[in-house]
Amino acid sequence: MLATRAGEGDEHAFTILMRRHSRPLLGLALHTLGNAQDAEDAVQDAFISAWRRLPEFRHACAFSTWMYRITVNRCLNSLRRRPPPVPLNTVAEPTAGAGSSPAQAAEDDALADALAEALGNLEPRQRVCWVLRELQGLSYEQIAHVTGTSEQTVRGRLYRARRSLKEMMASWR
Repeated sequence: MLATRAGEGDEHAFTILMRRHSRPLLGLALHTLGNAQDAEDAVQDAFISAWRRLPEFRHACAFSTWMYRITVNRCLNSLRRRPPPVPLNTVAEPTAGAGSSPAQAAEDDALADALAEALGNLEPRQRVCWVLRELQGLSYEQIAHVTGTSEQTVRGRLYRARRSLKEMMASWR
């Protein structure tokens, strides 16, 4: 197992783990923080922390879940240190398909901007749960482990996040 080898000091094994997990972690951080530089810093800090703490990793969960938790903590700490509001205009924009009109492309861009703004207005813990579920595809159990809460808390945060997003997006049209 790569995590075990990395925990024993195998830098090559840790490099493989970094390559394997950096893209989804960066996506999580980007959607949570709304800024590419801050997201890269959070993921880098998470990997540095993981490298230092790997000997303590007990395999009670998957390495990816453990990394999500470290990254979420780094993101939440970053959000606490920065003054609000947090602009979140990094939602991937839909690409215009063949046959779509410039008007449709402009509407799609406006919708993506509205969603990014709505995500930015969510309470950070709700935003983290929403990103982990809807964009990263984690289960409720995995999200609970990543966030250090219960599945019931995760379900509540997701419910409130979805309700808030629905309300904010209803005023978009």
